[in-house]
Amino acid sequence: MLEVGCGQGHLTMRLAERGIDVVGVDANPTAPEVSGSDRVMCMRAESLDFADGEFDAIVSVHAIEHIPPLEQAAAEMARVLKQGGKALFIYPAEPIQGLYAIPTSIILHGTPFKARDVHCHKLDPRKVRELMGRNGLVETHHEFNLFKSPQFISVFSKP
Repeated sequence: MLEVGCGQGHLTMRLAERGIDVVGVDANPTAPEVSGSDRVMCMRAESLDFADGEFDAIVSVHAIEHIPPLEQAAAEMARVLKQGGKALFIYPAEPIQGLYAIPTSIILHGTPFKARDVHCHKLDPRKVRELMGRNGLVETHHEFNLFKSPQFISVFSKP
């Protein structure tokens, strides 16, 4: 399994503890060191250094909205997903782009006015379905969820 946008690797490590062969990637160069795990690597989603069809599954939790070249990242994720593989994306259901990134914008940039730089995309299931569909993935499920904040969950397969 591949976790894209793993941050400090909390989910990656929890999955590994449950016996799942998983690797996490994050664009932040400090992610591997902060995670303290050899399962976390610094790597950009739009340039995955893995073989075609290497992963049975991909998971990305509140990360795809942060990737500026999302079209390229989607193509790369589809490329490294094997035939019959599944991809799970969880992303914010923002009524206004960047709304839920205001606290992060204040922490990172000292201003709320950079929130749209933090959340580069305002996504919904239709947009994600079109994006992944252009890369050969087929949506098998989507839902709206009110977990910590409003979010969408989309699941895809690679036929």
